[in-house]
Amino acid sequence: MKLRSFLVAVLLAAPGWVFSQQFSPASFVNPFIGTGGHGHTYPGAIAPFGMVQLSPDTRLTGWDGCSGYHFSDSVVYGFSHTHLSGTGVSDYCDVLLMPTVGKAVFSNTEYSSSFRKSSEKAEPGYYTVFLDKPQVKAELTALPRVGVHRYTFPATKNANILLDLEHRDEVTDSWIEVVSNTEVRGFRRSKAWANNQVIYFVIRFSKPFDAATFDPKSKATGKAGKYLKCNFGFQTKKGEQVVAKVGISAVDMDGAKANLDAEMKGLSFDSVRKQTFASWNRELSKIEVSGGTKDQQTIFYSALYHCMSVPNLFMDVDGRYLGTDHKIHKAEGFTPYTIFSLWDTYRAYHPLMTIIETRRTKDFINTFLSHYKNGGLLPVWELAGNETFCMIGYHSVPVIADAFIKGIKGFDEKLALEAMRNSAMQDHYGLSWYRQLGCLPGDKEWEGVSKTLEYAYDDWCIAQMAKKMGNTAVYNEYIARAQFYQNLFDPETGFMRPRLNGGFKTPFNPTEVDFNFTEANSWQYSFYVPQDIAGLVRMHGGAAKFSKKLDELFSTEQDLSGRHQSDITGLIGQYAHGNEPSHHMAYLYNFVGEPWKTQQRVRQIMDEMYTTKPDGLIGNEDCGQMSAWIVMSALGFYPVTPGTTDYIIGTPWFSKATINLEDGKKFTITAPQVDSKNFYIASATLNGKAYTKSYIDHSDIMKGGNLSFTMSATPNRQWGVGKGNEPVTAIESYSRTIIPNIKAKAKTFVDSTTITLHSTEKDAKIYYTLNGSDPRTNGMLYGHPITLARNTQVKLVAVVPGKDTSFVVEGNFYKVRNDRKITIAAKYSDQYTAGGPSGLVDGVRGESDFRLGGWQGYQGQDFVAVVDLLSEQQISKLAAGLLQDTRSWIFMPRDVEFYVSNDNVNFTQVAKVVNTIPENQETALKDFAASVNVKARYVKVVAHSYGMLPQWHIGAGSPAYIFIDEIVIE
Repeated sequence: MKLRSFLVAVLLAAPGWVFSQQFSPASFVNPFIGTGGHGHTYPGAIAPFGMVQLSPDTRLTGWDGCSGYHFSDSVVYGFSHTHLSGTGVSDYCDVLLMPTVGKAVFSNTEYSSSFRKSSEKAEPGYYTVFLDKPQVKAELTALPRVGVHRYTFPATKNANILLDLEHRDEVTDSWIEVVSNTEVRGFRRSKAWANNQVIYFVIRFSKPFDAATFDPKSKATGKAGKYLKCNFGFQTKKGEQVVAKVGISAVDMDGAKANLDAEMKGLSFDSVRKQTFASWNRELSKIEVSGGTKDQQTIFYSALYHCMSVPNLFMDVDGRYLGTDHKIHKAEGFTPYTIFSLWDTYRAYHPLMTIIETRRTKDFINTFLSHYKNGGLLPVWELAGNETFCMIGYHSVPVIADAFIKGIKGFDEKLALEAMRNSAMQDHYGLSWYRQLGCLPGDKEWEGVSKTLEYAYDDWCIAQMAKKMGNTAVYNEYIARAQFYQNLFDPETGFMRPRLNGGFKTPFNPTEVDFNFTEANSWQYSFYVPQDIAGLVRMHGGAAKFSKKLDELFSTEQDLSGRHQSDITGLIGQYAHGNEPSHHMAYLYNFVGEPWKTQQRVRQIMDEMYTTKPDGLIGNEDCGQMSAWIVMSALGFYPVTPGTTDYIIGTPWFSKATINLEDGKKFTITAPQVDSKNFYIASATLNGKAYTKSYIDHSDIMKGGNLSFTMSATPNRQWGVGKGNEPVTAIESYSRTIIPNIKAKAKTFVDSTTITLHSTEKDAKIYYTLNGSDPRTNGMLYGHPITLARNTQVKLVAVVPGKDTSFVVEGNFYKVRNDRKITIAAKYSDQYTAGGPSGLVDGVRGESDFRLGGWQGYQGQDFVAVVDLLSEQQISKLAAGLLQDTRSWIFMPRDVEFYVSNDNVNFTQVAKVVNTIPENQETALKDFAASVNVKARYVKVVAHSYGMLPQWHIGAGSPAYIFIDEIVIE
């Protein structure tokens, strides 16, 4: 490998071990990768895992502005000190500085500046751009807790640096104090994704400012208030540089000052830049790669750079940190971090950390446990001391279990198991239904398929940790829960299929993206049983059928259907590499004796889904997971099941890769022949001995050694095949019978309906009741179809000899009136049908959560419908049930009008109900009702759409939805 020469002696973390590098991996990093497309990264300056992420802000709102920056932009608003890396929700961008020239201005439309992309450059720990309007060169660098700005001004008496605390999210409180003509301090408290995020800061300028001018329009009293801006004026000579050093803290201003004093220690801008670049070389040198192309090296080291940009340091130099109880604590024996996107990162990011960052892994886990001790719960998606509860599952659990199973110590394992069980025993997000029903039906909890599958995997991780600790009772409890995935598998279709009203969802389309899945469809979740792949293969009918299903996943020409989901990108068939649920799937062929197929697909994904361009990430970076996939896959293996010690072998990207472990040992992977054609493994050796397994154990890596591959342009169908050579995850004993299901045309009927009862297990007997009583004690043995002629609650269980009785399944069937018909002039969304037009007059009300399917949704149009009562009738009340959920773009109509007619041609208005629900009220249910006294056959209902979403909304300018159910006529 020919690399730019950069000789630096690096003292690695292991005591007494000095590693001398003769190359600069940091020089290969391109911070602009991921800043275009939907990568949502930022290009600014950060130290490895740093508290400060000092970066330009070019976008104030929108999904592709989550990081505050998008490569396609040509206007910069300023440079703020905190940024999120690759998330799908926006926050941060705190404490913005912006240089200007001329009179002091405070509006971002006035102080923002255009810039030429050619002037923009970045490297690890450094960013620069030339601002056109003020003709100022801006440069940024950073230490872990300090951001350093350098602005090169023209000759002027009116050089300015603006401090804007209003930018970008909702400010709940802020404060600025001018300490001297070179020092300013303050804080900013805000509310967005994080409900209560606070940042304290101290700014020191390299030269005195002449004046500090507060924005006269600020909504403030003196130096405190919600919307503070202050301009600092200087006189500069041509080419004069003004440096601003900014220390930050989540604790208090004393912490920000101490951080600034401790880290700067008189350092200049250039020395900070040099020091941080060297720290990146030290971190990135934990993996050395050679061979491949220059682009592959750039992609690899840029990905590793992204992996080392989060989580972020969340402790001041004195050891204090902000807990999830929003109180100040002192860290004892660990370093707290923040930003844990665990639904994403448990898959590959954290397993990567167990290899190259074992000490930080301990810190991460101790941070989790501090959340439990301080806030009562392990993190789900934590941001700056706030739990956002974003995404699903309780994926702190696999991070802890994976580290523990791999032998990483340094945390209280008993407390960890207690905390893990505490997460599993909560009643939120469907967990009570999950424990009670053995799965999450779609009419009980939204995203029920995804939640069931991920809860079951998390529970398996608890079981593995309990087993290793010798806690048999806990193991038995959670290994049983780990099998709940079986209750969603439909052998007729070979998919994980949503459960509704006691049966499988019908009609069912596996390509449909709907509220039964998390950012996915059934194709993208039906292969998610990492804890029991052997069981999943068996349920498919064996290895051959499972392999055929995998082939279909990658080769189907079916398009996505249903909801538009921006996260579902990078499609190969229905495999979606742009979102995490698919990330393990290419490696599943190893489990059924076809590792050459894994090698082909993994190589395809590496080559097609990652580039050196700004849109070089096929989906959101998601705090390191998208990058961790390519880092691990490029090394030649991937952790399909965190919580085991196995890594599944794919195909290496480089002819040589060396992992420099923290204890001084090295693990090297060599593949001299590898290239774009020779990506199949012909044979392998481990430490000089023939190696025939298509997986490798964590311990083999951590004790050091050499894994060598001989590569070929044609697959070797014998390598990695056969018992002992194929990886296995399996739950050995299946303790409970799979739940049965009801087949019915619909849950409503007019005269009568016939239902049938079924089990997916051979030899199962079904017992049922029709009066809502418990079928385990009062059930009748099912033998033939059942006819229902009245409202009926059906309950049933399945029994298989030698296994526990299944969970109880419930279906509710309603006899509805047949004395009215409805004609709808508007067009409802295919995703929000309420069962069709008659669903608005069937007497069955939708749940308060629209995602459970009981509502009709209309976007960008008025709702207009006519109800035919079939004869002239006396009417005393008219009403329409409406729902508001502003986060989902659903707003109350502006008003609802009611008209009556006897000929369905000439209508007379009899009532108009104006909306009284505020537009900024997040959720609401309201019957737009009116008392009337009129005779008529036909009733027309017109609900006038809110129109375009308001400016304060993240979807501003897009059309709002109306959600309606039901139309009431008394």
